Amino acid sequence: MNATAHDPRFHTPLLRATGIGVALSIVIGVILLAFAWPSVTASPKDVPVGIVGSGEQLAAVEEQVNEKADGAIALVDYDDRDAAVAAIERRDAYGAVILGADATTAPEVLTASAANPAVAQLLQGVATQVQAAVDAQIRTQVEAGIAAAQQQAATQMQQALAAVQAGQQPQLPAADAAAPFTIPTVTVQVTDVVPLADTDERGTGLAVAAFPLVLGGLLGGVLLSILIKGAARRLFAVVVYSAAAGLVVAGVLQAWFGVLQGSYALNALALGLAVGAISATVTGLYGLLGTPGIPAGAVVMMLFANPLSAATMPVEFLLRPWGAIGQAFPPGAAGTLLRDLSYFPAADVSGPWTVLLLWFVGGLLATVVAIFREHRRARAAVAPAVAVA
Repeated sequence: MNATAHDPRFHTPLLRATGIGVALSIVIGVILLAFAWPSVTASPKDVPVGIVGSGEQLAAVEEQVNEKADGAIALVDYDDRDAAVAAIERRDAYGAVILGADATTAPEVLTASAANPAVAQLLQGVATQVQAAVDAQIRTQVEAGIAAAQQQAATQMQQALAAVQAGQQPQLPAADAAAPFTIPTVTVQVTDVVPLADTDERGTGLAVAAFPLVLGGLLGGVLLSILIKGAARRLFAVVVYSAAAGLVVAGVLQAWFGVLQGSYALNALALGLAVGAISATVTGLYGLLGTPGIPAGAVVMMLFANPLSAATMPVEFLLRPWGAIGQAFPPGAAGTLLRDLSYFPAADVSGPWTVLLLWFVGGLLATVVAIFREHRRARAAVAPAVAVA
């Protein structure tokens, strides 16, 4: 048996062991906070929803929505239904409320479950509120009609009694004089303008794919940094890995699971650029900082960017300005881009493409800097040997 196993001189000091244990507990707390905080604090705020109707209708609905929604919905006026649908397809709005021209015309609530099922569910609640308002308006009109009919009957009765008392023949209303009284039935329609695909009816596929995408990018960056010697070779390996990963992941998500829709080539390019942006960041930091660059890249992407990516919830659900900040990192930009490419071809995707490209190119440029550093060190090492010769 090794004698040092029982020699106190070779044991870790208790104070140091305590410090390591406390430090690790803090690390766990930070990790838990990073992943749980966005979900725990998530609350809808100013979710853009279109509305179409007359001035009086808009004022009434806006007052009711502001009272019931408590700031969760921000109503945006549109001229007609077509304009509201176009805004939804551009992702300028998550849905819309189309008010009827009169009390007997059924209102319509437009949703887009492909944008986010949670917001679509929220708009279902708005449809319920609108239905309650319509029912109350119809009830008021019915009560007013009944009161008017009662008043008319009382007036006719008084006139008939007065005629009898005067010895005159009372004027009785004709049998067909009273118009039939009907209670209108108005039901609010809910239309899903941009529904999810049948292969991903609940929208869980895109949300679930976000974390493996981040993990794959980090794993590639870490392994390439450790296994590939030479910055130039790492640069080449990152490009190859990104292209191959985009094709493979797109094949799984689109061709196999049917989670992604639209163009396979564009989806593969987006996925490859997303994986490459994360991997290149890690390899670039490794080239600039050495070994500490690996955990630095992992912390930025896994503990900061990933929880703020809004992959499972709308950006408007995150506390401001964290939702917007999350979209400036590869996980958030990739999630938005893939959703737009699959379901919203009319949306402006220049922002997400730019974010991914900047991170990818930035990581590659950092690796290029590492190449020049290696060349400079190599020349410095050769110079003394030449001088001695």
